[in-house]
Formats: sequence, structure tokens, C-alpha cells
Amino acid sequence: MNNPQQGVLLSFYTHSRARHGGMLVFEWLLEHARAHGIGGGSAFRAIGGFGRHGVLREEQFFELADDLAVKVEFLVTEAQGQALIQTVRESGVDAVYAIASASFEILGRPPGTG
Repeated sequence: MNNPQQGVLLSFYTHSRARHGGMLVFEWLLEHARAHGIGGGSAFRAIGGFGRHGVLREEQFFELADDLAVKVEFLVTEAQGQALIQTVRESGVDAVYAIASASFEILGRPPGTG
């Protein structure tokens, strides 16, 4: 790695049908982060799992498949991560988060340079 940045991998976990402010929570998280200058984020849908209520949900069970977990993650600086967590907390979003130290580097051309 040429010039890695030190930061955090911030992951939020929610259900695919969970809503906040009229939007799906994963969409709200992505839009909120983008509007606050976060350089990128991704949402990933689980194929199976269970949460704090112990209900097993899998793609193969049609009636439960539409409420699987979604993971939304961001590679950010520590300050950006803490700021995002605080605004999500203050907004009352129903989600769980995890944060881990990360080294990362942006490869390729910066946006807008052709």
C-alpha cells in the first residue's frame, strides 16, 4: 500500500423492511451519509440469519424472506464515523452498529478528473 489512510469500517444492521422518516432504513443511511460528505457506502442483503428476537429468517422461507437483514457499511475517518453514529442515534433510527479499525486506500482517479 502506498499511502493508506487510518479510519474505521462502520457497519449498520437493520431489516430490509424497516423504515425511518418514510424511507427504508438502509436507503436513509446511505442518503444521510452522502448528504453529509461521506465518500461512499454500500448496502448488502443477507440470505439468512437471526437477530436479537431469535427468529430465523432465510431466503427459502417465502413468508420470511422479505424481512432479511441488511448491512450498510462505510469506510470513513474516526471523526466521520463518530459523527454519523451520533446523528443516527439522535434521529432514532432502529439499527445496530459495529465499528472496527481499518486501513484503506483510494485507488484510481479522483472523481471528476476524467
